[in-house]
Amino acid sequence: MPDNLQSIEDLISSSQGNLGDDGSAQSQFAAKQKQIAKKQLEKSTSQAAADAGLGYINLVGFPISPEALGLVSEEESRKIKAVCFYFDGTDLRLATIEPDSAEAKEKLKELAKENFAKGELYLVSPDSFEFAMKLYGKLPKAREVVRGVKIAEEELEKYSDQFSGFKDLEKQVASAQVSEVVTIMLAAAVKTGASDIHIEAEEKGIKVRYRIDGVLHDVLDLDRESWHKIISRMKLLAQVKINITDKPQDGRFSIFLKSDRVDIRASFLPTAYGESVVMRLLHSKSVGLSFEQLGIRAGAFAKLKREVERPNGMIITTGPTGSGKTTTLYAILKKLNKEDTKIITVEDPIEYQLEGVNQSQVSEKYTFAHGLRSIVRQDPDVIMVGEVRDLETAEIAIQAALTGHLVLSTIHTNDAAGTVPRLLSMGAKPFLIAPAINAMIGQRLVRKICEHCKAEAEPAPEQLERAKKILEELPPEERAGLDPDKLKFYRAVGCEQCQQIGYKGRIGIYEIMTMNKDLEKLILSGNVSEYDMRDNAVKNGMVTMVQDGVIKAAEGVTTLEEVFRVAE
Repeated sequence: MPDNLQSIEDLISSSQGNLGDDGSAQSQFAAKQKQIAKKQLEKSTSQAAADAGLGYINLVGFPISPEALGLVSEEESRKIKAVCFYFDGTDLRLATIEPDSAEAKEKLKELAKENFAKGELYLVSPDSFEFAMKLYGKLPKAREVVRGVKIAEEELEKYSDQFSGFKDLEKQVASAQVSEVVTIMLAAAVKTGASDIHIEAEEKGIKVRYRIDGVLHDVLDLDRESWHKIISRMKLLAQVKINITDKPQDGRFSIFLKSDRVDIRASFLPTAYGESVVMRLLHSKSVGLSFEQLGIRAGAFAKLKREVERPNGMIITTGPTGSGKTTTLYAILKKLNKEDTKIITVEDPIEYQLEGVNQSQVSEKYTFAHGLRSIVRQDPDVIMVGEVRDLETAEIAIQAALTGHLVLSTIHTNDAAGTVPRLLSMGAKPFLIAPAINAMIGQRLVRKICEHCKAEAEPAPEQLERAKKILEELPPEERAGLDPDKLKFYRAVGCEQCQQIGYKGRIGIYEIMTMNKDLEKLILSGNVSEYDMRDNAVKNGMVTMVQDGVIKAAEGVTTLEEVFRVAE
């Protein structure tokens, strides 16, 4: 604690010692002295905060929420002399009485990462801090408070052990109490690896669908009579207003597992037949794939690896929502994550937590552009920007790539060839784009055939002819070893292991476009089209997404139907 704050604290203590119970002039004078000393203490604390570059807060009378207070236990708060006084799901604020406390700063970083929030440190006076500490006594369960209601792993296991397929889910729900239905649905979603739960109000009932490996599957029909109670339970979990049914609402809660935490983002939307709900499941400690596990073919992998290992430039992944762009960037980050490399990200949302990487999440006040502008002042070696959405973000990212940083990002285009035309349409300068970009990655995700039930199949004549034509257009070095007359393809059958779906898991199909002299000339002309970009890349040996997919189908990884569904 700074010396001037300590001296004022001593003055308050001495004033308290002079107080009497007789209402005498001496007692009134001592009380006045105490008030003056407290004001001086807060004023000095405010100045100390300004000197240290921190925010200042007086917690006396501040409406500290149970959710914020419960993020740090009373015991730990006293130990590190810091208390969490504000948390709204996006912004998180920690107050400390020690401006240089390494423990408080580390705790703030830990809380921000765990709760996908932007953290900020404030300075408070000891008197203000003690006021906050007294609130723990009024909240005996404060340390157990989390966003929403805690669902223990034991509850999930109770239902998931009885679940072997979607038919079992219907049986469990039919015999369960209303309060248990939500837990049963969550348990089944976690066990099947679903990324989203869709609960849709229809005219005759309530349909429940799971998105598994990118595809929605009908799994359950709920009774409309019990829907009101079920959605009220969901709203309670997500901490949104139960009585509001005519406006969209967003909330979140967590499932606590022994080795992980599943964060669930819930969206409530009014529709013609009542509210519909979508819950997205995010495994906070998921590590994702490694760079080598992405499924990129040898030639393209070598090209991309070379560009990833360069000290500066931009690597951009492209594709629609749900095509695995962020997973690819995380795999690259994991490869680059070394002791001598500083990596900072700005994401929406933080999907995986990476040890050793400084990750921040966007909010209404902290956009990609704001985050990127702040990041470049942090002396990073590698920067990841979740998405290039506008000219401001594009220009800052390009400048960062040109000034010694390796920048990773995503952009919404159909394929790698659309990257530069999209940047140009935003207003980015051709003479900056050309030297800034290292590689453009076009990608989609295809479902893998379940290894337990896949069977050899004879494709329809038109499909087979189409596949042969695609393979004939491969570069000579990629076509080696593929005999068009001896191709084998497989079909998805379905078994208990894959919930009768026939597919289990997903893999990427890619096209890797790297910068070359001819491509630079095209870009500098300022009038480059997607067709020009694609023609140049193919001439330089690029394997297209559909070609990569057909090869994977011929190798028995996926089916032709799946490749043509997502790639053309």
